[in-house]
Amino acid sequence: MLTSDWHIHSHNSCDSASLPIAELIAGAAAVGVTAFGLTDHIHTPFNLPDLRASRVEYLGLDPSPDFHFGVEVSVVSQWELDEIASGRQAGQTYGLRSGGPAGCELALGLSDGDCQELGIEYVVGGAHWPLYVEVEPEAMWRDYHRQNMFLATHPLVKIVAHPWWWMGKWQDADGVYRTDPWLDDFTRLPQSMHDEFAAAAIQHGAVVEINLAAMILNPTYPETFWRQYAEYLAYLKQRGVTLSLGSDCHSPTYDIDFAEGERRLAEVGITDADLWRLPARVG
Repeated sequence: MLTSDWHIHSHNSCDSASLPIAELIAGAAAVGVTAFGLTDHIHTPFNLPDLRASRVEYLGLDPSPDFHFGVEVSVVSQWELDEIASGRQAGQTYGLRSGGPAGCELALGLSDGDCQELGIEYVVGGAHWPLYVEVEPEAMWRDYHRQNMFLATHPLVKIVAHPWWWMGKWQDADGVYRTDPWLDDFTRLPQSMHDEFAAAAIQHGAVVEINLAAMILNPTYPETFWRQYAEYLAYLKQRGVTLSLGSDCHSPTYDIDFAEGERRLAEVGITDADLWRLPARVG
């Protein structure tokens, strides 16, 4: 069985997530997930009120020592943080997705002070969209690799979420992503990128996420992709990278198919015993 889950969204998240935290607690117990964490989204400081609401609801349920309070933060740019802080770009739930300079300074819309204020125990960081680069495959490869490296080396980030997740251009009419930027053939990505990322994660103590809903079980990705991606995860394990499990649940119920996820990971030699867990809180 898979017994931990470090990437879960509640209805307080700023996107389409709709899971009440009480339902999460009951659902985790029902499927045998014994160590887990809540990680609602923050893209920029505009989303901080959502995290405060999540924290209040979490504490109100008297969480067990094995239920932790985390956050998922997106890679953004310093340019957009400055724009939003200036008041010129108010009300941006998802940050500014266009208009910035190519090669911009990467940033997180979360500070160490925010983590202390909100009692955040761990930070999951993810690349969620390209940052102001040309929409063509090789430019996307370079941009996502740059974002993944930024996360693997950032002092606030403990877990790098779903490396190489993609949602955007190149989706077919039936909703499936079959082609670019890497979903038709994941092996097109340069091995040097994987080597550099693995080395950075090990050097900086970053954990790399195995994401069930977004990657391994994603019905909008072709089967060839998730099989190649599972081999990539096995390569990271072989290199000595620490892996964690995240359901990335956004549903109104905690309904991830852990059994199928376990089966697919077992095909490449990854089991529950290989996965990182945050220790139970003391006190």
